[in-house]
Amino acid sequence: MSQPASRRLLIRAAGAVFALSKELAALQINRKPTALVADSLCKEHDPGPAHPEKPERWDVIWTALDQSGLRKKLLALESRHATEEEIATCHTRHYIAQARREITSGARQLSTGDTSVNRRSWDAALRATGGVLQAVDAVMQDQAKNAFCLVRPPGHHATPERGMGFCIFNSVAIAARYAQRKHGADRVLIVDWDVHHGNGTQDIFYTDGSVLFFSTHQHPWYPGTGLASETGEGKGKGKIINRPLPAGSGREEILGAFREALLPAANAFQPALVLVSAGFDSKLGDPLGRFRLLDEDFRELTRLLLEIADKHCQGRLVSVLEGGYNLNGIGSAVTAHVKTLEQA
Repeated sequence: MSQPASRRLLIRAAGAVFALSKELAALQINRKPTALVADSLCKEHDPGPAHPEKPERWDVIWTALDQSGLRKKLLALESRHATEEEIATCHTRHYIAQARREITSGARQLSTGDTSVNRRSWDAALRATGGVLQAVDAVMQDQAKNAFCLVRPPGHHATPERGMGFCIFNSVAIAARYAQRKHGADRVLIVDWDVHHGNGTQDIFYTDGSVLFFSTHQHPWYPGTGLASETGEGKGKGKIINRPLPAGSGREEILGAFREALLPAANAFQPALVLVSAGFDSKLGDPLGRFRLLDEDFRELTRLLLEIADKHCQGRLVSVLEGGYNLNGIGSAVTAHVKTLEQA
């Protein structure tokens, strides 16, 4: 090849590389962040010194996200109190008034069930739910590609008429209704990988049909619900998918259920938003569970949910902290989850 021809090829190649680098830079600039809701007011909910759902859970996760360098990469969202109108989309007015009265009067436990509280639990629960709604706004309005909500108390055991299992308000369920009413997300997928079955979420949407609820959980175990035969009724028939698994289950069983049952169901349902009840008590070594997931398994579960979100709803996914009570393990598990979200 002559020298001029060779030079022209080199110039063209250099031009192509320059154009590609500009394109990649533009993609990076336009890349939406992962949002983080983390309001320290949630720490003021204190069930008592011997209780496993302790405020230190928040601190451990916050520290892990900070030390990993992830926190600086995330879009910090302001939280807010959820309104009574928003909460009443999933809970009865009677229960809301009862919970407020009992908590603000100094009760140490809700009369509806096994949820220990203090006087600050009311504000913490309102802020936890409101923070999740802020995350839904950010994702549905394309300010963020996805979000993680570091909130407590947890919520997935709370039924329309009852707080139980450490939960006051069912933040994930309220978020689904909020996304439907405010943002027109007609079909919402809720995936729950907590070691305990999300009985409250199931109850709220059992006859609904506009929400697909999928859960892997240890069985028999608290709260005793979540049999494979519980599949919904009426419009909700087939929209409740439970995969109860025995103690000792781990990567093979849980990921297998996600691939074999969730993926085809989600593809048929075609959600407009994916919500995650992210319980890290399914990790090996948790004092309240006997599952055997590792950090890498949470990464893989997250990748599967991102695959669903990317395919059906432009990546829109909001993850909400539920359980996870081993202070020596929850930080790294949440970090693995959030890092996978951030790298999407």
